[in-house]
Amino acid sequence: MGLRSFIHRLTAPKAISGFIDDEIKLVLVVNNDLKMGKGKIAAQAGHAAVSATLRAGNNSPSILDSWLKSGQKKICLKTTYEELLDLATKARSEGIQVVTINDAGKTQIPNGSLTVIAFGPAEEKQLEALTGHLKLL
Repeated sequence: MGLRSFIHRLTAPKAISGFIDDEIKLVLVVNNDLKMGKGKIAAQAGHAAVSATLRAGNNSPSILDSWLKSGQKKICLKTTYEELLDLATKARSEGIQVVTINDAGKTQIPNGSLTVIAFGPAEEKQLEALTGHLKLL
């Protein structure tokens, strides 16, 4: 889907609401083992948020619609590389959207390094059960 089509899909009136009553949010979890600078973290989190939004537009438009209409709640957390992998496996088994971001290696960190994983947008209670124990970034 092209960018114009995606924007139209977001802004055009919906024939069916599909609004989900539960709170929806996006959780961005940073690989704290990499010791990235603040700007690098911000850029990688931005990549994750955009990628998760675009993927949700294709895979779960009613959840995306609910998230967009409810203020696009998001949170940034941190953990280790190993725990990131464990969380991704668990999230996939629970049907939560997982978007991984790997760096191109042009600045601070090696090519292919796992920098951020976006979980969702999904129901807040699902994400809280998955990531509620992690520390804020």
